Amino acid sequence: MSHLLFDFFGTLVDYDDGHAQSPSSSAALAGTLLGEPLTVAEFTARWDVEWMSWEERCAPNHREFSMLDVAGSFLPGVPQSSVEAFIGVYIAEWNAGVRYLPGIRDLLGSLAQTHRLAVVSNTHEPDLVPAHLAAMGVADLVDTVVTSVEVGVRKPAPTIYAEALSRLGIRADAAVFVGDNPTADYFGPRAVGMRAYLVDPAARHSTVPPADRLSSVFDLPAALLN
Repeated sequence: MSHLLFDFFGTLVDYDDGHAQSPSSSAALAGTLLGEPLTVAEFTARWDVEWMSWEERCAPNHREFSMLDVAGSFLPGVPQSSVEAFIGVYIAEWNAGVRYLPGIRDLLGSLAQTHRLAVVSNTHEPDLVPAHLAAMGVADLVDTVVTSVEVGVRKPAPTIYAEALSRLGIRADAAVFVGDNPTADYFGPRAVGMRAYLVDPAARHSTVPPADRLSSVFDLPAALLN
């Protein structure tokens, strides 16, 4: 196996799943743009409704939507430049819940000595993952970053794995996929012919063979030797 393909959120970084935990600046800016003051609770409730409407429309066929899609419909009639400013504020608050794993740079640096690395991530904002990789000091270790919002579909749609393999110029049997979601990061990659490992620290996913489960991404080097 010459290439390692990583999921990002929940695999290479820890994060608070869901929306920004304290979106006070987002609520204030949204209220200004809408012309009606919003409390954090009011903003969160309305944002959740808008977000879920996009999820319900896109989930059946794994179609991905962007932050510009959901923010644009949440802020009707607002100029795109202002919508983009809102997205920047919201992403900054959401990023407060992202935590870099101690030792991850050393791990990826070591793996990059023997494998080519790539990241394949479900995300609604194309610059989000590359910006984090740069902040982590590992962007130069990664050959390509494939995001669902750029491809138009999210994992486990076969198209996103095919795009990653195409960019890398390899066949599926040359790649190992590593991630924390059994559907998106284990069964999806295996369905297109990749080997896969699931990061499953709580051993919750019994449908995945024990030999293919990792307690953390830091167990990957030992697993690759077996």
